[in-house]
Amino acid sequence: MDFLFIVIGLVLLVLGGDWLLKAAVGMSLRLNISKIIIGMTVVSFATSAPELIVSLKSAMDGFPDIALGNVVGSNIANIGLILGLVMIISEMKVDDSFFKTDWPVMLVASGLLFGILLFDGEIGRIEGILLFLCIIGFVIYLVKYQNTSPEEIDLPETIQMKIPLIIWFLAIGGGALYFGSELLIKGAVNVAQHFGVSDRIIAVTVVAIGTSIPELAASLIAAIKKESSISIGNIIGSNIFNILSVLGLTAIIHPIKLVDNKLISFDIYWMLGFAFILLPLVLMPKKGFLDRKAGIVLLSSYILFVYLTFA
Repeated sequence: MDFLFIVIGLVLLVLGGDWLLKAAVGMSLRLNISKIIIGMTVVSFATSAPELIVSLKSAMDGFPDIALGNVVGSNIANIGLILGLVMIISEMKVDDSFFKTDWPVMLVASGLLFGILLFDGEIGRIEGILLFLCIIGFVIYLVKYQNTSPEEIDLPETIQMKIPLIIWFLAIGGGALYFGSELLIKGAVNVAQHFGVSDRIIAVTVVAIGTSIPELAASLIAAIKKESSISIGNIIGSNIFNILSVLGLTAIIHPIKLVDNKLISFDIYWMLGFAFILLPLVLMPKKGFLDRKAGIVLLSSYILFVYLTFA
């Protein structure tokens, strides 16, 4: 039954995130907000909704390891599992924005999280405000200075939706996210207790992969369409938003206290390692490209991470 809760919870999170995204984009288009701003803000926040709801609900229910492990595990899965699979399917050309903004900001955000946890083992409200201010600053920078044309922004369901339909998608999307998070957390905690493993292990593996499914689907579709820049940008952007907005907002509402030290002594080093390794993979052997060999390296590393997590 607990595994059924997890499966149903993940399905509801995926559907809820998709419905919420449609509502957000539909409302933004009705308000005549430019596609560039929608793509860089609304879409990014909406695709991070599953991580946000799961982390927030976990922290408020007294399971901080699931709240933190979900984000750390999702960031590891985004690069190791998702980007690894995408690269095996199709070679990628990396845009200049990877070097100028995307990769440096992801590395800084990852380092900032590491520093906060290392300092006192807790993401308090002040740290949460700091993280969230960083994402606001990053979004403002993107909107003002990133040279992106409207044609490069890939938006789902860009048709003009009527207000009642937007409200309907918003309502069912929010409801699906809420009940999906309830079932997922309940099932994950019960499975962890049944098999005698920690909440952290379930969070950085099962829960993290589940909440990363929207990124997996979007990136695989983009790779099949040969839109590699969208794949890489989607993954790196998701990692940045996970740390700065998901953990930032969660900590503002309910501080996240570290319980399992393995998160700071093991998991976060893997997250930092996956973030860092992207640069040498992009530079070698052919600058500006990520090939199948690099994908195999990332996917193999992720499999090793999961093995060592359960070992």
